[in-house]
Amino acid sequence: MISTSLALAQVPPSNSSPGEDDTPPSAAHQEGPGKFGAPSPYAPQAPGVNAANLPDIAEIGIDEIPTAVPQRDANPAREDWPAYGRDSNQSRYSPLDQLTPQNVGQLKRAFIYHTGSKPGPGQQNKWAAETTPIKVGDSLYMCSAMNDMMRIDATNGKEIWRHKAGVKYHSIPYTAACKGVTYYTSSTVPEGQPCHERIMEATLDMRLIQVDAETGKLCEGFGHGGQVNLMQGMGESVPGFVSMTTPPPVVNGIAIVNHEVLDGQRRWAPSGVIRGYDAESGKFVWAWDVNNPDDHHQPEPGKHYSRGTPNSWAAMTGDDALGLVYVPTGNSAADYYSAMRSDKENAVSSSVVALDVRTGEPRWVFQTVHKDVWDYDLGSQVTKFDYRHADGSVTPALLVPTKRGQTFVLDRTTGKPLPEFPVVEKPAPSPGPMSDDPRAPTQPYSVAFPRLSFPDLKESDMWGMSPIDQLYCRIKFRKARYLGEFTPPAVDKPNIEYPGYNGGSDWGSMAYDPNAGIVIANWNSTPMYDQLITRRKADKLGLRPIDNPHYDPSGGGAEGNGAQADTPYGIVVSPFWNQYTGMMCNKPPYGMIEAIDVKTKKVLWSRPLGTARANGPWNMPTGLPLNIGTPNNGGSVVTKGGLVFVAAATDNQIRAIDLKTGKDVWSDVLPGGGQANPMTYEVNGKQYVAIMAGGHHFMMTPVTDQLVVYALPDKAQ
Repeated sequence: MISTSLALAQVPPSNSSPGEDDTPPSAAHQEGPGKFGAPSPYAPQAPGVNAANLPDIAEIGIDEIPTAVPQRDANPAREDWPAYGRDSNQSRYSPLDQLTPQNVGQLKRAFIYHTGSKPGPGQQNKWAAETTPIKVGDSLYMCSAMNDMMRIDATNGKEIWRHKAGVKYHSIPYTAACKGVTYYTSSTVPEGQPCHERIMEATLDMRLIQVDAETGKLCEGFGHGGQVNLMQGMGESVPGFVSMTTPPPVVNGIAIVNHEVLDGQRRWAPSGVIRGYDAESGKFVWAWDVNNPDDHHQPEPGKHYSRGTPNSWAAMTGDDALGLVYVPTGNSAADYYSAMRSDKENAVSSSVVALDVRTGEPRWVFQTVHKDVWDYDLGSQVTKFDYRHADGSVTPALLVPTKRGQTFVLDRTTGKPLPEFPVVEKPAPSPGPMSDDPRAPTQPYSVAFPRLSFPDLKESDMWGMSPIDQLYCRIKFRKARYLGEFTPPAVDKPNIEYPGYNGGSDWGSMAYDPNAGIVIANWNSTPMYDQLITRRKADKLGLRPIDNPHYDPSGGGAEGNGAQADTPYGIVVSPFWNQYTGMMCNKPPYGMIEAIDVKTKKVLWSRPLGTARANGPWNMPTGLPLNIGTPNNGGSVVTKGGLVFVAAATDNQIRAIDLKTGKDVWSDVLPGGGQANPMTYEVNGKQYVAIMAGGHHFMMTPVTDQLVVYALPDKAQ
């Protein structure tokens, strides 16, 4: 059994596990209605929240926005990768074909570039760079985990310039990450002048920064000296509570920004507001504030956006033709308890929301989970594509991956499911054991698109290295409540959450080959073991929100145990595993990758992703090359050459897969974990493949600062 084992829980083991409490659930409600009130609108921000001490930014009317010029991602040069997902569709498809299944086995390292960002002496490891460089011309542009921006020679890794962002360690939320930067061409600065071509990023400490693509110098005409303070109007907060890790899209001249709000902290956390800014001047254009839907302006001095609303931390997708931005949303604050959410919040959480980029008004909403208390927020970037119907007509469509493993296919003009991909509301466990927080009676299912998950768990499926381990997991299964995918959380006993909040598709998203009509999806099968606990029990466990002076980052955060302050309940979350061996209680595989024909809705091939070489019981690498399927984070690239490039798995390898067969045709062991999306580009007729081997503290893979780039030797081309 050891030869097929791996120790891969999605979070480190909790020091405390769910258990009985000496306080009855009703007692948590006996402290009066004022106990759970929102902070005052006049509560001041803590020092350091406005990281660069920037002045407030002014507003600008939509009619004052200059007409945008076409951006490079709208029609990318064949050899370039000018956006996070390569093109404005976010397809992660490259038309390059020098590398093929026949020659990719000769791929060698061309160079390694060091970003310089990794934990320093005495610093807790919070690093997970997750970076995908972009490529325009002969240069790569990227960011470090701590938001330095760099331009490097795409052929040899030589650094051309570096902009030091100056982000401080205390601004790291749960993870130091920067998934990418945005390339923007100005419509007002003449070609050849500084800041005609710009690189833009959103930072961990909530700044929007623009620099000149040629020199790396700040664009003085943007915001205040090249920067905008995005904590304006956010109200009470502390460094690390709110942060940004994804590249902001620019749609018809409007830069749209979202942000993550640290999970598990308090009901009245900072707002999840979405905002639009003039990409030329940095001036504010509009806000979508869920509980103030008719007010699209910045709050008056001393006021703030509505608190605790669903935030959006995933990469967004723009649509210039329709004038929309597609926003994947998460839960309202306090993920595992919904009784205090407003109707407006319940209507848009765990959804794709299409916002009009001129006004900030929602044009449509498609919800993937109703009254979500499982942290099934949308972590994936949605992908645009054109769907051709049997009668030859074409609908502008949207692929929406989810942590549930459900993939929804929508008409992006209306948000309605395409007729070929119907969505059915199926009964779900309701009202549930929490009388004050009933669950939704139904949940949506995409019944035609192949589901990225395994069948529901059974006690007989419990797994381990020995009969004793299996028995331990069977007992643990019996002690928990499990009614399928939507088992309600409760105080009286643990519940099993499956596929889990890192199940299905997460931030790596999908790759789509528009010529073949094939989707490449890698996904996880990692159940969790959750339990609500009373406020008294949460206090005993030392669960405090990040803005509490006695906050302990190791005691709860974005993943795992959470204080859920301002509510009657905290939450204890751990992997559904054998805590003594570090082995999951469900049998492998835990990670998969598959190819799906969108037209026929058939799975072309499906296989485990990741070997046991770097994994094993007690977190000891086995060194075994068995392809058992490990948890993975990060996505893939598909090419015209018939290859899929993917890292993501916790075996610390990057591999090339034959698109036709699903078989590995090349792999390399990385210096760190490959939890990032790869990309590919061409310079002077040579195709390169790049992956940030930055590792991931959450996935327990080695953390480095190395971008690894591959190409064929000259003689092999």
